[in-house]
Amino acid sequence: MKILFIGGTGIISSACARLAIERGFEVYLLLRGESERKRPVPPGAQVLRGDIRKYQSAEQALGQHTFDAVVDFVAFVPEHIETDLALFRNRTNQYVFISSASAYKKPVVSLPITESTPLHNPFWEYSRNKIACEQRLLHAYRADGFPMTIVRPSHTYDQTLLPFDPHGSGGTVLSRIDQGKPVIVHGDGTSLWTLTHNEDFAVGLVGLLGHPAALGEAFHITSAESLPWNEVFLAVARAAGRQVDLVHVPSDVIAREHEDWGAGLLGDKAHSVIFDNSKIKRLVPDFHPVIPFWQGAREIVAYHHRNPHLLRVDPVVDALMDRLVERYG
Repeated sequence: MKILFIGGTGIISSACARLAIERGFEVYLLLRGESERKRPVPPGAQVLRGDIRKYQSAEQALGQHTFDAVVDFVAFVPEHIETDLALFRNRTNQYVFISSASAYKKPVVSLPITESTPLHNPFWEYSRNKIACEQRLLHAYRADGFPMTIVRPSHTYDQTLLPFDPHGSGGTVLSRIDQGKPVIVHGDGTSLWTLTHNEDFAVGLVGLLGHPAALGEAFHITSAESLPWNEVFLAVARAAGRQVDLVHVPSDVIAREHEDWGAGLLGDKAHSVIFDNSKIKRLVPDFHPVIPFWQGAREIVAYHHRNPHLLRVDPVVDALMDRLVERYG
């Protein structure tokens, strides 16, 4: 099959591109430029140079290409979907939108979460935008037959991503662990969380490409492992060869102190999640996640200790943690 990944060098997309190439697919990546890549282009992928945020640039890059499947890893708001509908309505037999499992209703009403769990998130704009994207695609499918598939990952990681809020400053937590300083855990640390290695996720995603039964459907693709947040922090500390003092702080307190951090907690991570992956397994029988988080934690810590210049410490978050430790420790 001939596949286009919009992106292809991100945490999720890089693993999917590698696996698709290994399976003999003809893989194209639509990328903006060399300076914006955090990961190298997988050997065997062909690069189309264009900016998906600029219609004319993307159209010129695509030229006369058509595809068996297109996967957009970087669509976040309905305007992005409108661009994709205009570009790919007659270019592909399948369009895959990467949504988010954070779109499922919070607080969670019942477990396990299935694809029929309602979508509703009053806390986090990111999730509401993903829901709006899904709704636009469902309308396009029902009204015009646009061949869409929706995929909802849940906290998919590779060695570059520390699993801690606030987003983008997980290095603050690892730095504190390395220094022997206490770290903040939301709530009492017993809510359950699902972390999925990108290589496991890729098996599910690539297995859906070109599958006729996937059209018009939504799937979440997650690990079967659900860990208390206390264990997530302890796994990282063990991987770093450290002991760590966990200080528990109510999520709504954190939200008052740090709006961005709080949105991700109240809208997602503060709630226990257990996923039923029966639907993806019915279509992709070889989807069986095999990488536990303790192994992933070792990869993450080793990567950041090899590359200390990438360990970004947010001084605002670090100072906030010090204040919260003093108040609640």
